[in-house]
Amino acid sequence: MNLPFTPDQFFSVFVSYNRAIWPAQVVAYALGLGAVLLAIREKRASGRVISAILGLFWVWMGMVYHVMYFKPINPAAAVIGALFIFQGTMFLILGSGRERLAFHFTRKPIPLVGACFVLYAMVVYYALAAAFGHSYPAAPMFGVAPCPTVIFTFGILLWATRPVPWYLYIIPLIWSLIGTTAAWTLDVPPDYGLGLAGVVGTILLVLQNKELKPRPAEEVRLP
Repeated sequence: MNLPFTPDQFFSVFVSYNRAIWPAQVVAYALGLGAVLLAIREKRASGRVISAILGLFWVWMGMVYHVMYFKPINPAAAVIGALFIFQGTMFLILGSGRERLAFHFTRKPIPLVGACFVLYAMVVYYALAAAFGHSYPAAPMFGVAPCPTVIFTFGILLWATRPVPWYLYIIPLIWSLIGTTAAWTLDVPPDYGLGLAGVVGTILLVLQNKELKPRPAEEVRLP
């Protein structure tokens, strides 16, 4: 895959970005942990708050990471940033505004896969990045960088207790494929997990939606 920037330029962006936004990374982890706890305990407002957290992550990445920091080395980041902002806005409108999203973690197969994605995004991703020589501040960080946050998004969506509209996971899927194809060129081995989360997550969301789809009321037959 031919990229308009070098691996050194790519990681230099993260160095300047992470240093400039500190301590936003800590806040992002706190919000992510809060989303997980809300999904486990399932309060009345859990769906709205979790959706708001996802929306904030995506809007932030679109506006700050892509447009402000990544665009100087990759002109396509302006378009990608717009898609990320749109994705975040959809979470805010559908989940927080219209309350169409609800989440609860259970020990069923699909939610357990989602839990693996969440753990990978919040813990394993950075551990692998550091092991391969890309530690902070030259590493994509959870909640403020696209790849680990997209994995986290798929994990949370697999905890949904209501059908997730297809247009709410198409952009995460597209980014997962883009990020995976660039992983080899940029030497980011943790991003191979991104592709797995995107493909497997999408398949499981389709299956989950079929299970969650409301069944039409049975026809009442008069004697």
